[in-house]
Amino acid sequence: MALNPSNAFDVLIVGSGLAGLTAALHLAPTHRVAVLTKRTVSDGASQRAQGGIAAVLDAKDSIDRHIDDTLVAGAGLCDLPATRLVVQESPACIAWLRGLGVPFTLEDGDLHLTREGGHSHRRIVHAADATGAAVQRTLIEVARRTPNISFFEHHTLVDLIPAGSVGQGAPACAGLYALDEASGEVVAFSAPEIVLATGGAGRVYLHTTNPETATGDGIAAAWRAGCRVSNMEFIQFHPTSLFHPDANSFLISEAVRGEGGILRLPPSAGGHRFMPDHDPRAELAPRDVVARAIDAEMKKHGLDCVHLDISHQSPEFLHHHFPNILARCAQHGVDITREPIPVVPAAHYTCGGVVTDLQGRTDIAGLYAIGETACTGLHGANRLASNSLVECMVFARAAAECIQKHPNGASADSLPWKSASANAADADAIADRLGDLRCLMWNFVGIVRSGAHLERASNRIASLRRDVDALHAGSRITSDLVELRNLVQVAHLIVQSAQARQESRGLHYRIDHPALAPTAAPTLLTPASA
Repeated sequence: MALNPSNAFDVLIVGSGLAGLTAALHLAPTHRVAVLTKRTVSDGASQRAQGGIAAVLDAKDSIDRHIDDTLVAGAGLCDLPATRLVVQESPACIAWLRGLGVPFTLEDGDLHLTREGGHSHRRIVHAADATGAAVQRTLIEVARRTPNISFFEHHTLVDLIPAGSVGQGAPACAGLYALDEASGEVVAFSAPEIVLATGGAGRVYLHTTNPETATGDGIAAAWRAGCRVSNMEFIQFHPTSLFHPDANSFLISEAVRGEGGILRLPPSAGGHRFMPDHDPRAELAPRDVVARAIDAEMKKHGLDCVHLDISHQSPEFLHHHFPNILARCAQHGVDITREPIPVVPAAHYTCGGVVTDLQGRTDIAGLYAIGETACTGLHGANRLASNSLVECMVFARAAAECIQKHPNGASADSLPWKSASANAADADAIADRLGDLRCLMWNFVGIVRSGAHLERASNRIASLRRDVDALHAGSRITSDLVELRNLVQVAHLIVQSAQARQESRGLHYRIDHPALAPTAAPTLLTPASA
C-alpha cells in the first residue's frame, strides 16, 4: 500500500496508558504525535491501578531506603542505575501530576502516604483506592486539548515496519501496521520514532487482574522485529484478587494489607492467621512471598480461597480509604466492614520485557519501549509494589528527551501490506486455542513450576505456534487473531526463560531447583536463539 499522508507523524506511540500519555505530553511541544490504542483511550492497565505511586516525600524517609527496598524485593536482579534513576525522580513525577491536576488524597492539607508490602516506610501517594483511574482521567483530559497529539482508537498493532539500516548498519523501523477496527483493513503509519507502551501480557494466564488489552502486543512485535527480551519468567502474581465467579479477578489493593488487613484461613480450615508462619514481615512481605504462601495454604488445606480481613477498621476509615473496593465487594455480596474478603492470587504484572537502556531505547534505532512492555532492570525478579507507575513516567520522559535530542533518520516511501486471504479465521477456533493456552500457562507455568511441567508446556506451545502461524498466514487479519498470535509468542518466551533459569529467585519458583543460585544474572533471549 502507498502511505496515506495523514498517517505520517514525527512520533508514533502505541498505547494510551500512563507511559504512553506521559511520553505524548512531553513530546507534543516539539513533535507531531500519534497515539494508537486498540480499544478506547481510557482502556488499559493504568486505569485499574488502585494502590498508588511510590515516592520519597516524607522527611523521615530517604532515597536510599526506597532503593534498598526495591533491591530486596527484586531478589538481587535489579539494575542499580535504573533503580536509582526511578527513585530519585519519583518526587518530581508526583509534582508533575499534581501540576496537571490529579486529585490525590490529602490529610490535613498534605499528601496522605500509605504503606504497601515490601516498603519500609509510608511512601505511597494515592487517590483513595482508585489512583490509576484518577491519573488517567486527568492525563486524557490534558492530552485531548493539547495541540500536536492525535488519537487513533480501535487500532491494533500488527507488526513493525523495518527500514533497512541507519548509521553503522544498525536495524531501524520506519513505521508500523495497525488493524483499523472500523474498516477491517490493515493500515500503515509512518514515523522515524516509535514508542511501544502497550503494557504487559497478563492475559496469557487463565486468572489475571489485567484488562483484555494485556496481550503482549509490543513485546511480541519487538521480538519479531529483532529486539532482545529479558527476564520473561518473572510474572508477578498479585496475592489478593477477589474470589467470586463474576468478579473477573478484581484486584484487592496491596494497601488493604498496608492499612492492617490480615490474611487468614477460612473458618472451615480453622481461621488461622498464616503469614507469620511463612515470613517475619507477615502480610507486608513482598508479593512473591505472599502469593506463594497463599498458594501453599490453599493446596495444603484443599481451599478455593483464603480470607483477607480488614473489618477491624472502622466503617468510616474503610469508606474513606477504600471506597472503590468496598463498593465492588458489596456488589458481590461481601460487606468488608463486617466480614473478610475471599481472595486468591492472579497474574498481575510482567516484570520482564523488551530490553532497553536508561533512555528507553531498544536494539532497533528509533524504537523505544516504556512501561510494562519494557525491561529496564528496575524490577529484577519481583516488582516492589507501586514502583510501576513511577517507572512509566520516568522512562516516558527519558524517551521523549532522547527523541528530541537524538532524532532518528529512518523513513519509508512505500509500505506494502499483502493480505493473505479475504476470509477471516473461525472465531470459535481462535477462542478454543486461546482457552487452551491460558489453561496451559496457569497449570504448568504458574506460581510454582517444575522442569517436567515446563517441558510439557514448551511442547504444547510449539504445536500451538505452528497452528497459529498457519492461521495468521492464511486468514484475513482480525484483532482476535493478532492477540492470539502475540500471546502464543509471549508464552513461548516465558517458558523458554523459565527453563533457562534453573534456580528459584523472586517470582520464579521451581520445586526441582528450590535453591538460590550463588550469582544473580538476568535471563536474556535474542531472536536468533529462538
